[in-house]
Amino acid sequence: MSDQTAKKHERPLLQTRSLKAGYLNRAVVQGVNLEVHAGEVVCLLGPNGAGKTTTLLTIAGELTPVDGIVMFGNVPTFTPMYQRVRTGGVGLVTEERLVFTKMSARDNIRVGGGSVEQALELFPELEARLTVRGGMLSGGEQQMLALARALSRDPSILLADELSLGLAPKIVDRLLGAVRHAADSNGAGALIIEQHARKALQYADRMYLMARGQILLELPAAEAIERLDEIEETYLKGTSETEDDHIERLRRKNKKKAWRRLRVRERELARLSGKLASTRTTDEDDYYLERERHRREAAMARRKR
Repeated sequence: MSDQTAKKHERPLLQTRSLKAGYLNRAVVQGVNLEVHAGEVVCLLGPNGAGKTTTLLTIAGELTPVDGIVMFGNVPTFTPMYQRVRTGGVGLVTEERLVFTKMSARDNIRVGGGSVEQALELFPELEARLTVRGGMLSGGEQQMLALARALSRDPSILLADELSLGLAPKIVDRLLGAVRHAADSNGAGALIIEQHARKALQYADRMYLMARGQILLELPAAEAIERLDEIEETYLKGTSETEDDHIERLRRKNKKKAWRRLRVRERELARLSGKLASTRTTDEDDYYLERERHRREAAMARRKR
């Protein structure tokens, strides 16, 4: 029996069933079914805005599922994120790296419940930086620190979002190599989100492909590498609608509803009192909403400069 066949008969460390997740009770991820077994690195690929981070944060417990369940060791879990990370055997590395900038590297590891000795075994280059504050470390060192803290706690499942973001290829290899080592040596499972598909697949066992909030494809990593040109051309180019777009559209919809209720109350007040409460019309509401949208977009553009 092959390793992949054997894993299908094992109880998965992580499993989602018909998972729907999103923001403000609006699902942007629909019916996601995925699983991760012990000793397995699973890569979640997809274009920007496909819902990968939303899925990961829901599995981690930061977001509450709209529908469906998350299971660890075949047991449904409803605990918040801090409990899953502290006592639930979950190691988490988010896109923001979660490094305490005013604490030393050593204290960053300790405050996360990690072992400094194990962290240095994974990344010996951190030894000379243990007394340096987290905010003074380079981007690569911060990512090593965040991953070392998560892995030095011996988690049963690692959730990592964009380990390679903005980093040199050599450092990316070190990070992904550490994830692979944790799976092979400690039997940990890992679900990683990556934009660099080719490099991530070199360290993974399986791949899920997500687009527009749904899992479209599941393949062994070796087969995915062979078909990578086709996958990139068909699925990974371009950008899906982002979670921010969903939130903004829902915010505008709710604001229009609130203004509509206000106009109804104003008309009723005018009818009962004989006094005109407001002269603003629905068309003017749309005008002011559009003006606000342009103001928000201009403010966001200034922040990106």
